[in-house]
Amino acid sequence: MTTAVVVGSGPNGLAAAVRLAQSGIDVTVVEAGSRPGGGTRTGELTVPGLLHDECAAFHPTGVASPYLASLDLERYGLRWLWPEIDLAHPLDDGRAGLAGRDRALTPASLGADATRWSRMFDAAVDRFDDLIDEVFRPILHVPRHPLTLGRFGVRAAMPATVAVRYFRDEPAKALFMGVAAHAFHRLDGPLSSSVGMMLTAAAHAVGWPVAEGGSEAIARALLAKLSESGGTVITDVRVTSPAMLADLIGSKPDLVLLDTAPAGVLQIVGDALPAHVRRSLTRYSYGPAAFKVDFAIDGDIPWTNDDCRRAGTVHLGGSAEQIAHTELGTVRGRMAEQPFVLLGQQYVIDPSRSSPTANPIYAYAHVPHGYSGDATEAVTRQIERFAPGFRDRILAVSTRGPAALEADNANYVGGDISAGANTMRQVVMRPRIAVDPYALGVPGVYLCSAATPPGAGVHGMGGFHAAESALADLESGARDRRRPGNR
Repeated sequence: MTTAVVVGSGPNGLAAAVRLAQSGIDVTVVEAGSRPGGGTRTGELTVPGLLHDECAAFHPTGVASPYLASLDLERYGLRWLWPEIDLAHPLDDGRAGLAGRDRALTPASLGADATRWSRMFDAAVDRFDDLIDEVFRPILHVPRHPLTLGRFGVRAAMPATVAVRYFRDEPAKALFMGVAAHAFHRLDGPLSSSVGMMLTAAAHAVGWPVAEGGSEAIARALLAKLSESGGTVITDVRVTSPAMLADLIGSKPDLVLLDTAPAGVLQIVGDALPAHVRRSLTRYSYGPAAFKVDFAIDGDIPWTNDDCRRAGTVHLGGSAEQIAHTELGTVRGRMAEQPFVLLGQQYVIDPSRSSPTANPIYAYAHVPHGYSGDATEAVTRQIERFAPGFRDRILAVSTRGPAALEADNANYVGGDISAGANTMRQVVMRPRIAVDPYALGVPGVYLCSAATPPGAGVHGMGGFHAAESALADLESGARDRRRPGNR
């Protein structure tokens, strides 16, 4: 029987494992931590009874993922929940830009820019399934929907600082720039609109839902599907060499899929890599870091703008100009006094995360790569800026800086939770320039992490495509062996 080992149990690793197991392969997943799930884990980080997502929290790409949808994960307990407002972006003057599946919600919050916003996003929203079919693949493929992809690509190729000039007023400008900031990169370069275009279209087409009970519900569902398909998981084992894999399963595996950052590939595979692949992975660049702060609070956040009270996600960065300036400084290694902060109040739609006396608040700031300082006060001030009195409601705080994030998950090199900088080259071709970005040039060894297309996000598509590449190579090898003269 063909055997495979998947190193790493994040959503991409689990998706790859499920796909291989579905094809009759004997699959073992090996996880360095004590709990599987990677970026989809949930824990009581502040006070007993409060559930905090430890990394990924909102899942537009999860609910949009063709592969995850095909697995019927709801049968294994996964339930998506949508807040009344998916995203809010408050401003200092009390206004806020809003986004969500309700097609009337966003225009109503944008005033003079209502029509312009619709013109920018309606085509992508109306053909969202076709768009996902294109952008959730490697860049080198034959488009099935060339017009949809081309129309999207024109706007996605723009610098975000140029794209926002289309709007007249600050709520629309800031709303878009805040979504674009999910790229964790400077927003004045080519392709810096791509993440903003994709995630904004997703907000209108499928929303930014949360998983009931925490993001770990996604991992639990994938693990249940894997178990049903015959796969197994080993925890508390950090793989550092190919020889370890043979020891774990009793023989050399036919396939090895690595749900790791390129740095992990270099450590595990090392000198077995072809020289040109090793050079490319050595040159792979990592981006700014996250500084995670989780709060337990008494009651709700006292937002100046009441609409923010109903939003699952709130972006705190001020104006579009402020966000662009802050993100540029962060990329250049400067810690901002008012960093861009992504805040989650998942409990507004999922009360199972709260206790009778407290609510959990999720937040992280964008900070320089490898930042060693304490950004807790900067995050708190940024929330207080738009919600005066927030500080008085804090009951407990838990923080994790870049070093702690990397210690918990080696894929977060320097605190980079995107597993790689979204430079122009790495947006288009990651982790390296190759026809098959999942193959590593070593027979039977593949990369399946967020460092492969389509990049970061809980969608499992990197794992799925890597598994498909491995299966195609297996079939090709079998055909070669069946040819006359090769027996």
